[in-house]
Amino acid sequence: MSTRPKPKVLLVDDEPHVVDSLAQLLRREFDVRTASVPQDALRTLSEINDLAVVVSDMRMPGMDGATFLHEIMVRRPDVARILLTGEAGRDGAIRAVNEGQILHFLTKPCPIEDLKRAIEAGVIQHRLVHAERNVLQETLVGCIKALMEVLAIANPVAFGRAERIRKVAARCAERFGCIDFWQLEAAAMLSQLCFITVPETILEKMYAGQPLSPPEQQKVDSVPDVASSLLEHIPRLEPVIQIVAALKWNDAQIARLGDGTIGLGARILGAVIEYESLVASGRSRDQIFAELHRKSGRYGEKLVMQLDDCIGSRERAAVSRAPDEREMALKDVMPGARLLSELRTENGALLVPVNFEVTKTLLDRIANIHPDLMKKPVRVSVAQP
Repeated sequence: MSTRPKPKVLLVDDEPHVVDSLAQLLRREFDVRTASVPQDALRTLSEINDLAVVVSDMRMPGMDGATFLHEIMVRRPDVARILLTGEAGRDGAIRAVNEGQILHFLTKPCPIEDLKRAIEAGVIQHRLVHAERNVLQETLVGCIKALMEVLAIANPVAFGRAERIRKVAARCAERFGCIDFWQLEAAAMLSQLCFITVPETILEKMYAGQPLSPPEQQKVDSVPDVASSLLEHIPRLEPVIQIVAALKWNDAQIARLGDGTIGLGARILGAVIEYESLVASGRSRDQIFAELHRKSGRYGEKLVMQLDDCIGSRERAAVSRAPDEREMALKDVMPGARLLSELRTENGALLVPVNFEVTKTLLDRIANIHPDLMKKPVRVSVAQP
């Protein structure tokens, strides 16, 4: 008969004898991991799946407990945080509570039974938060994906752009240790949903990187406002709405958001959307990242570097797969291939831009609405497995 695995707990203290003795006393009830410095704990954080509780000392060299627990809050907000310290100063405790949003503040020497009770409370909180997050992911994200299917049918080009933005944003978030950043994933999709309200002629110019007139630019700039107004009454979607709304904020307002869910999500999403727009304008990779580095005051130099590395890794992987270029009838193209030429309707309207990743939804739509195009020969790039 299977039993529930022990909850995972991470102990961080720069005094080896303290962390080792605590680990010995706690290992009967918990799966205990240890680290002697916060920097090592942060580096290995992504390797500890289902971490429930972090217990940290306050006074440590290089990074104190308040700063460390704040980093844990940013990277793994579902993990319960406990501060264990011999520092009696009230200011340190207040900063730890405010910056790290800790569950318990315990002073040394702390009776082991008190520490166990605090950790057990943290495990319960972690399970509640984790269960709530799963419900949110399964319901809200599921509903958003259903909306995106509508976008895929109505405007496959906008849908393709949304998918590219979502994937790159997710990979970038992983490099910050943010696993299952569902708020960012939802915001990435919703940020493009309301492009369905923008006339196709404007979208065609935007996707081709052509300059827009002031009235056309105003329609494009209004998309985040449209998305926010449509979604503002949906419960528990507030962080997602705030990430989308922050796309229009100035640099100072973005900086005030800090490194939490909304601040980091807004900066990642904003940088990825700008990257996508610069790609559409036909600029080289060097030119694109030179422009993004110039805007590091808005996005953060570390984020721009992570995005640069993320895109570079993807490009190297694509090269290693040796894509096969070929010409075939559109009806024979499989989902996942990339078009190497534009696909237009009989009256000249842009249906699919260059470098668009073909989806089953797109093929179904063309087959139903423009069946003659399914016989049209197209050049595609097919990645080798």
